[in-house]
Order: sequence, then C-alpha cells, then structure tokens
Amino acid sequence: MASLPSNGSVSVQVSEFRSPSRRTVLSSIGTTLLLGSIAGCSRVVDFSEFNLDQTTTGSIRPQIGIDKGVTRPETMYAAYNDGRFTVPEVPYQKVEASLRRQIVVDPTGEAPGTIVVRLAEKRLYYVLPGNEAIRYGVGIGRDGFRWSGRAIIQYKKEWPTWTPPKEMIARKPEVAKWAGGQPGGLDNPLGARAMYIFQNGQDTGYRVHGSPEWWTIGQAMSSGCVRMINQDVIDLYNRVSNKTPIVVA
Repeated sequence: MASLPSNGSVSVQVSEFRSPSRRTVLSSIGTTLLLGSIAGCSRVVDFSEFNLDQTTTGSIRPQIGIDKGVTRPETMYAAYNDGRFTVPEVPYQKVEASLRRQIVVDPTGEAPGTIVVRLAEKRLYYVLPGNEAIRYGVGIGRDGFRWSGRAIIQYKKEWPTWTPPKEMIARKPEVAKWAGGQPGGLDNPLGARAMYIFQNGQDTGYRVHGSPEWWTIGQAMSSGCVRMINQDVIDLYNRVSNKTPIVVA
C-alpha cells in the first residue's frame, strides 16, 4: 500500500512477499516472448534469471544396476560351449521378452542372496544388494505337482544324472529304461545344471534345473520342479552356493 506524505516522498508498506510459483514464472516467460513478437522485435531471454532447474536427463543416474551376465538377448542366449557339451542357441525372439533374464527392482523383500520363485508369475528372482534382483522366466509344475515353502539349496551339480521317481515310471512306462539313471547330456530333462532343494535336512525331491525344452518356459507342465532355459540356469548356478535360501510360493 502506498501513501503520499507531506514532504512529497513515497513510502511503501509490504505486508508479505511470496516467491513466484513455477507456473507464474513460466507464464511470465511466455508473456515476455509474446509481447516481443507483437512489437516486431526480438529478444534473447536469459533463463538463468528465473532460477529454473536446468539438469539434463542425461545426467540422471539409472536406477537399475549393470551386470556382465545380464546383457543383450542375442549374447545371453547364444550357443554356449560348456566343455563336454555345447548348449544350443535359443531363438530368444520366440521367448516372451518378460521371460528373458533381466535386472529389475526387487519385489520380494528377501535378503540378498535368496532365490525366490513366484509360482503365479512363473518367474524366479535372485535377490541382489541395493533393492535389485535378477529375474528369470521359469516353467513350473502342473496342478497337483507343485511344492511350496522355505528351504535351502543343499547342493548343486553340472550336467546331472536324471533318475525318474517310481511314481513317474508308473505314469509313463517309457521312462522305465532310465530307472538306473539317465546320464547328463543335451537330452537330459535336468538340463545343464541342477540345484537340489532340501527342507529340514530332507530332500524334497524338487529341483531348480535347466531344460532343453526352452519353449516350455512360462508354462505349468512339469512334474513339480522349477525349470529354466539352460543358459539361464548356468547363470544362476554360477551365482548360487550350497545352503543358499530358497522361497517357493
């Protein structure tokens, strides 16, 4: 409020000052440019005077970490020479993108180093530090053949021998020829690696294992085990040690 004293000077009383909002600032910039255009003149606006955040998006740190084992699909699912055997290339274009190996924000809340299998999602998470996890697509057991609970990976094997249980032999007599065990190899149902799930010191009979049948990933059609693409199970195997906790739910 301004008043004119008897001596002719002007005094100004300011009751409150508020810094302009971002909307007001931007509106002022627009008005300045518009008036300049109308007047037929040009003006270079110095944006520094408006105290705007000029951080570029390129300087923002990505929220997802980097891991040499999680890269382009053509690299992750290429043919892999594993010494005794060469794991065939997987036509990753035929695998749903969300089922391919990738780093995600951890949705499990479990401690780093834990394996978490979410049956409804048909996804396996290996929990990393920093609220991240590596997510893999998996195949799970069909109805009536699933196991769930908290347990540990008691031990793990490369190119494991597969021995069908008696119940499977009764259902599928054609596998009886492997009652003494099928040696590890490219056609072995356990694939390139197997991790054996024990609970309270007892073998549950369930495994996390590879599979030559990459097209079954994302489906519920196994006899209860958690199956993975061979290239993915090799990656997980290299991260996991004996006694690693596992949660299947």
